[in-house]
Amino acid sequence: MSESDPVRRLEDGQRARIRVWERASGTVRDVYESRDRLYEAPNWTTDGRLIVNASGLLWTVPVDGSASPQPIPATGLPEVNNDHVLSPDGSKIFASANDWHIWEVLLDGGPARRVTHEDGAMHFLHGVSPDGGMLGYVRLEPEGDNWWASATIHTIDLDGGHDVAITTDPGPADGCEWTPGGDWIVFNTEQFSTDAGHAQLARVRPDGTELEQLTFDERVNWFPHVAPTGDIVVYLSYPSGTTGHPADLPVELRLVSIDDWQQPTTLVLLNGGQGTINVPSWAPDGSAFAFVDYPFD
Repeated sequence: MSESDPVRRLEDGQRARIRVWERASGTVRDVYESRDRLYEAPNWTTDGRLIVNASGLLWTVPVDGSASPQPIPATGLPEVNNDHVLSPDGSKIFASANDWHIWEVLLDGGPARRVTHEDGAMHFLHGVSPDGGMLGYVRLEPEGDNWWASATIHTIDLDGGHDVAITTDPGPADGCEWTPGGDWIVFNTEQFSTDAGHAQLARVRPDGTELEQLTFDERVNWFPHVAPTGDIVVYLSYPSGTTGHPADLPVELRLVSIDDWQQPTTLVLLNGGQGTINVPSWAPDGSAFAFVDYPFD
């Protein structure tokens, strides 16, 4: 991938595996495997499908693996990246595109509608409020050599108005999403460390108050996803010293109780990172979550 071609592709000898971790059994099963197309970032629909992105498009694939992914016919939607989230009722997809904007499209396609306004910023979507009325996104100002240093959490209405900064302190932030009850926004941030890239998990009230650090270990932790049941969280954990959230590293998917972030359990060891669980990937009933890994032969 280059600056002129932001669409990710598989390397020689690499596979993209869409997979599911089952909560009841603690086992992992494969949904679909590709050696031709790099799929990323599953969302789970209410009717038993996964939404993924690949080749700049949104795709659906049955979670039972009974069919191959099919592209969603979204008219007017620019090339998308791996930041896309379903509305709470499952009828719409909100997606970040490579034009720096957030777009809305119906689950099964149709005309796309741009949500964000022209304000010179990059908008990377990560969450939708439980009532479906607001979006949580990461805002970057494309100035200088280190764009990531400007990353802050914002909320915005579905018409692109009432854009509010939730984090403003130094230290880039990412991966914001609401807890099921809507009382917190969870995310990852570097603001608790002086070491560049040392992201830890945190939470903050939707009005920007009561910021609280949640993880304190030596690893680099990203993308916390709270189960719809509200009791457990899965997140992506990088090796110590990782800067940002790159692809193709030995990473872990970790599970914690919402009441005890200090005692994580490693669920899966995999080659991945970027694209693995960038966005909410839990089943609507909290019985499983989906992810993507990228093994080499």
